[in-house]
Amino acid sequence: MLSREQLAQEYINIINQYYPMAGRLLSHCLVKIIKLNSTYNRTYYYNLGIYYPDRIGRHLLEQQDVFRDAAENIGLKEVIFFNANSLIRNPNSTIKQQDFRFWLDLCWIAQQKD
Repeated sequence: MLSREQLAQEYINIINQYYPMAGRLLSHCLVKIIKLNSTYNRTYYYNLGIYYPDRIGRHLLEQQDVFRDAAENIGLKEVIFFNANSLIRNPNSTIKQQDFRFWLDLCWIAQQKD
C-alpha cells in the first residue's frame, strides 16, 4: 500500500505526464492527501488537497476538471482547492500552532515568485 506522500507524488507524475499545462500550474502548488472519517459508516475517504498561491488561482481553477478526473482515476474521492495566502492570513487559523512545518510550507507557496 502506498503512503500518502507516495500517492500525492504519483498523482503529480500522472498530471505531468498526461496534462503538461496543468502540471506546470501544479508545480507552484503544494499537494497533500487528506484523510477524512465518515462517522456514519466508519469508513475513511481520501481526498486531494491542492494549496495554491493567489497569483495562479484563476488559472488553476480553470483546469479543475482535469485535476478531478485524474484524482478519481487513482481512487481519490474529491479534489479540494485551498488558497494558501488566505490560510496564512486568517487570524482564526490554528495551523501555525498545530503543524508549524506545514504552515511554513504554506508561507513558502504563498510567497513564490515566477
